Amino acid sequence: GLLRRAVLRSGRRGQEQRQSVVMGGDHGEWHTPKQASQEDMAAAKLPVANRDSCAALLIPLNKCRYDAFFSPFACGHERHEYEKCQYMEYLKRVEMMKDRS
Repeated sequence: GLLRRAVLRSGRRGQEQRQSVVMGGDHGEWHTPKQASQEDMAAAKLPVANRDSCAALLIPLNKCRYDAFFSPFACGHERHEYEKCQYMEYLKRVEMMKDRS
């Protein structure tokens, strides 16, 4: 499986900042990709379950998969970007739930 962990680093004024470390490397600050429009998602025939904030990355990934005849070795960069987006969105939801409780 993938090595996924969170590293706590001390920030200003003694506060701790949570930084995500995915697969053993620090990939810098994360920015959510731009949202895909409803028309783009419909044209790409994305299932409703996949129409989230990472859909803009899923559209080119699915196109690459189709163009490569669904080869498991193709589209590695696109797949990594999409999976990272999904993971970062998961971390956001976890943080929101921690704040609520």
